[in-house]
Amino acid sequence: MPPTNPAVRPAHHGDSAALAALLAGQLHRQRLGAWLVPDPTARPTMLHSYARLIVAHALTHGRVDTTDDHTAVAIWHTRPETSTAGHDTLPLLPGGRHGRFALLHTYTATVHPGTPHHHLAHLAVRPDQHGQAAGHALLTHHHRHTDPQALGAYADVSTHRPRDHLLARAGYLPRTPILLAPGGPVLWRMWRPPHPARHPRSCAAELPRRVRLHRAATPFHSTVLTTATPRSP
Repeated sequence: MPPTNPAVRPAHHGDSAALAALLAGQLHRQRLGAWLVPDPTARPTMLHSYARLIVAHALTHGRVDTTDDHTAVAIWHTRPETSTAGHDTLPLLPGGRHGRFALLHTYTATVHPGTPHHHLAHLAVRPDQHGQAAGHALLTHHHRHTDPQALGAYADVSTHRPRDHLLARAGYLPRTPILLAPGGPVLWRMWRPPHPARHPRSCAAELPRRVRLHRAATPFHSTVLTTATPRSP
């Protein structure tokens, strides 16, 4: 029987290979992976290269939590100021092969909450009950730090059922989705207010504003355009 409460610890550079494989495997199972790398023969190699860079970047510039058996990994970046720039930018893939990876990062960075928060940049879990339990343990562990700071947590996830996602069971609320163009999947913006059990009404008012993304925007040919209204969905 797998443990019901897996032990959580900070990752170190010796975990990099296992965590990159875990993240690449999850991307490969998602429609997002097929959109990022349309060529199925190149997809495994490119997704793994991307995952290695993401893990290495986060170990230096962010926080990476995992379990001893590498069943789950959570990659966090703290955004203490209202600016959305500079915390988890895309490291370039070898040979400059970064077209849709850069597009993904541009889309997601544009719709970040404009309030201080913790950004869950990546959550990857093994596709079984043990993985789900480990992922929940990672989230619970980190929220023990964000809640006393009165900071919310934000993520964007590739799913068609955001209310059934692991994040929803950890208190994250689905917001308006991101539609990746051209012909890409939906990414759901998920927001966890600080202290949801203690201040449910005040936290609802702190949800970031609705943001609409110009679907023709690319990081190479045009400017990303947004409009915001004070009404939350």
